[in-house]
Amino acid sequence: MKQGIKTRLAALGLAVGMVTLAGCGEKNNYGLSPDEPTTITIWHYYNGVQQENFDDMILQFNQTVGREMGIVAEARSMNTISDLADSALATLRQDVGAGPAPDMFAAYAETAYVADQLGCVVDLSKYFTDEELDEYVEGYLEEGDLNGEGELKIFPVAKSTEVMMVNLTDWESFAGAEGVSLEDLSTWEGLAETAEKYYEYTDGLTPDTPNDGKAFFGRDAMANYMVVGARQLGMEFFTLEDGAVGMNVDKDVLRRLWDCYYVPYVKGYYYSNSRFRSDDTKIGAIVAMVCSTTGAAYFPDSVTLNDEYTYPIEGAVLPVPNFEGTQPYVAQQGAGMVVVKSDEKKEYACAVFLKWFTDKERSIDFSAGSGYLPVRKDANDFEAISASFQARGEDEQNQMLLKAMEIAVSETADYQMYASKPFDKSRMARDFLETYLQETAQAAHDEAYGRMENGEDRQEALSEYVSDSAFESWYADFVAGLAKAAGI
Repeated sequence: MKQGIKTRLAALGLAVGMVTLAGCGEKNNYGLSPDEPTTITIWHYYNGVQQENFDDMILQFNQTVGREMGIVAEARSMNTISDLADSALATLRQDVGAGPAPDMFAAYAETAYVADQLGCVVDLSKYFTDEELDEYVEGYLEEGDLNGEGELKIFPVAKSTEVMMVNLTDWESFAGAEGVSLEDLSTWEGLAETAEKYYEYTDGLTPDTPNDGKAFFGRDAMANYMVVGARQLGMEFFTLEDGAVGMNVDKDVLRRLWDCYYVPYVKGYYYSNSRFRSDDTKIGAIVAMVCSTTGAAYFPDSVTLNDEYTYPIEGAVLPVPNFEGTQPYVAQQGAGMVVVKSDEKKEYACAVFLKWFTDKERSIDFSAGSGYLPVRKDANDFEAISASFQARGEDEQNQMLLKAMEIAVSETADYQMYASKPFDKSRMARDFLETYLQETAQAAHDEAYGRMENGEDRQEALSEYVSDSAFESWYADFVAGLAKAAGI
């Protein structure tokens, strides 16, 4: 737990305790009464199995603690996190036609920061004791301290990180022929080298057809590669000091990021076409991918090359690669809950729900059903998560998700988890980081391969796009584009 929150609580003498769900002792219920229930509206972005699990939790809360204390929780899915962010901010700005604001909504730090600048976000620390806050993973709480003043503006409810997933069936035939191992995939440099070998290996399977080697790797969330990779290499793109935003774009750091993604992508070693890389894996376009832990549930159990040929595959889950010679970092992601300012009764009712929802057993159960990581220290226990999987029958239905959770729990212990600090235009800056590297690499790849199709030598066609001068031009455009996106 960050000391700023503790110190602030002590200084203000806040002895307001969170509700004891067992119902014993004196407590301040802020006017809650089962005779006149208070309704709290919750907007989230869960879909599919995640939404089913969340809806089950809402029903369970309303039938137990909610009924006892006089709280009715109503949940609404807003489809995607982007849709949710846009809708929530529209209501807080009171845009024409936006409708009433929710009492609580899921948000990443970028959206929470904007909402806080509008003066609409509750500092939840006053509804929790130090002892209660100490039960949560420190880094998750720190992410909710938007301004570094010891406040709690985002409450962690479910977190995720990233893992690497491998089509082990296709990997093994390649590995046996080329003498590579899964350990080669532990660094971004090793991954790029392995992907090159895979391209050459598959190209050699059809000696009469040149330049038809297959891609090996793809990843979701390019912004995570850029942001976490830069941090691992000793640089943060943005710094905040006294409210002023500074931008860092060290050329050596960008070169390593460029070399380990842009270059192999242009050469055909990496691939991205479908909305998610699990879809690319399913059609045999790639063998390995990086995705979120929640995305692990969608890793295919078979590959369909065409309408007539489908074959089963076995999967493996590995930690996310890191750059050689650096301290390992991994993305800390997953939206938390932001409580909208209203009155203390509603705010407190939201706090009651949040503590109930993140109780150890419920946190583990939601994790097992959704692929999210628990936010409490005592719940980040893979044996407990695995037991919950078994109780739900999930261990038989989705072994890959369980494997991903095992790796993710180990990453939270062995890696530094990182989430960048938000600022006014951090969402636009992240959107730029999400798209620029990928789009420029795709454009260069398409141009180079077009030239090869017209008969140009492969090396000659590629050289123009992966040279030092190509990087210099790319770097200059990157710096200008990022500055514009960030409003600097």
